Amino acid sequence: MHRFNLRVFMTSQTSSYSFSILEKWSDFKQLTKVGLSLSVVFSSVAGYLLAATIVNYQTLFILAIGGFCVVGASNAFNQIIEKEPDAIMARTKNRPIPAGRMSVNAAMSIAILLLFAGVLMLYSINPKTALFGSISIFLYTSAYTPLKPVSPLAVFVGAIPGAIPFMLGWVAATGQFGIEAGILFMIQFFWQFPHFWAIGWLQFEEYKKAGFNMMPTTEKNKKASKLIIIYTVIMLLVSIVPVFKLTGDLYLLPISAILIFILGLIMLYFGINLHKKQSDMMARKLMLSSVLYITLIQIIFVIDKFLH
Repeated sequence: MHRFNLRVFMTSQTSSYSFSILEKWSDFKQLTKVGLSLSVVFSSVAGYLLAATIVNYQTLFILAIGGFCVVGASNAFNQIIEKEPDAIMARTKNRPIPAGRMSVNAAMSIAILLLFAGVLMLYSINPKTALFGSISIFLYTSAYTPLKPVSPLAVFVGAIPGAIPFMLGWVAATGQFGIEAGILFMIQFFWQFPHFWAIGWLQFEEYKKAGFNMMPTTEKNKKASKLIIIYTVIMLLVSIVPVFKLTGDLYLLPISAILIFILGLIMLYFGINLHKKQSDMMARKLMLSSVLYITLIQIIFVIDKFLH
């Protein structure tokens, strides 16, 4: 009987311990925004494959892990700074810090560890990669995050660190920042405006409640949707510039440029529909099409490189 009770007790303790580990892992994933971090890693890897003449898998692995650490650190610092607004918004109130499952000190420790680990890993690839990774963290946490409650210009500032990953892969492979890396930066830079304004449109009331100004005109209106269309057109044009062979070692075959142009037109279609209908449904479709766009064009760029 005692042996049976002991076995039940030990099983119960093991189950509780396993549940606690899973809970902490879940909190870590929320703190570092694992989904977003992996999408950033995907961009960096695409940039590396685009630039590398010979793929060094060790470098690629370090870039992926280092990039994940850097983005994870940025997200953790962001949640520490925004713990009070996060507690107000429905979509963020269950994050580990506002929900009370993780202390600020614990989150800060994780953020600092990820920061140092990430920068050191990127530095082991080459100093320029570490420099751009550091700039990304600094701008995200010290400029973009504090600006969010102050001005819609926060989106412009945030677009700079957000545009670094695709370009970072190129720098990791070549050790150089030239016109090729510059174009990759510009593609992701202009892409972020329709993407984040679509999110700002969808989350307008929530952001307003938390005191954030994310829409370019501070309102969901025709002026804002007109700007979305303009930036989508600029993004589309910048994305196909490499087909003209004016961007050094980075160029596209005509068929790849056509595919990218079509993907851009899909985004533009939803942007125009948003302008006409001023509806959340169209904003959601624009946001989803923007995610599809940036993912597929990076794949197209990489495949195109191996077809030359």
